[in-house]
Amino acid sequence: MLKFYYSLAPNPMKVALFLEEAGLPYEAMPVDTRKGEQHLPVFTALNPNAKVPVIVDGATTVFDSSAILLYLADKTGQFLPAEQSRGALLSWMMFVASGIGPFTGQCVHFRHYAPEQVPYAIKRYDFEAWRHWKIIDAHLAGKAWMLDDTYSVLDMAVWGWARAVPFALGSDAWEQLPHVKRLLDAVNERPAAQRTALLKDKHNFKTEMDDEARRAMFPHLAPAQA
Repeated sequence: MLKFYYSLAPNPMKVALFLEEAGLPYEAMPVDTRKGEQHLPVFTALNPNAKVPVIVDGATTVFDSSAILLYLADKTGQFLPAEQSRGALLSWMMFVASGIGPFTGQCVHFRHYAPEQVPYAIKRYDFEAWRHWKIIDAHLAGKAWMLDDTYSVLDMAVWGWARAVPFALGSDAWEQLPHVKRLLDAVNERPAAQRTALLKDKHNFKTEMDDEARRAMFPHLAPAQA
């Protein structure tokens, strides 16, 4: 059975959604990143980058959420657009991977978790997160889904980070991103998304962002090893 190493962060949740949508049996393997479990040798043997998600599918190990989504879509033949849209699929998947995820994540970090307020960093990441999300919103205007008006693996990738938009950009963000909100709501209504939400009850992840959690999640804050 496929093993799925996860936390409740946006990137693992995209993969959880695909697994549920595709009906693939899997064993959920929690990795508590606020306790530093991602740095244990048993985990870095799977992903040297010490991040979730990771899947182990028989003899195949795949890390990075975009790689996993594309691997699973190709493996199952599910939630892929028509062949003529393959280029658009890859382009937008990389846009999410290289833009939406990093800039939204850094916006969250400097707004909520950085040990000191750095106005330049907050302004830069806020600007770039907004810029990327507005591109997605404009693309969604007049269409139900990201590609071909058919629900696909790309919508799952967008959904993972769209769930974090209010925390990253403010509770009023949806006023400026109505089409992203529409996509988020449409995915949330799907039974697979509702099953995905139940993962939060399968394991008691640490919720406190204390000094231990900061050192685990932001290793540059940890004391240098002699």
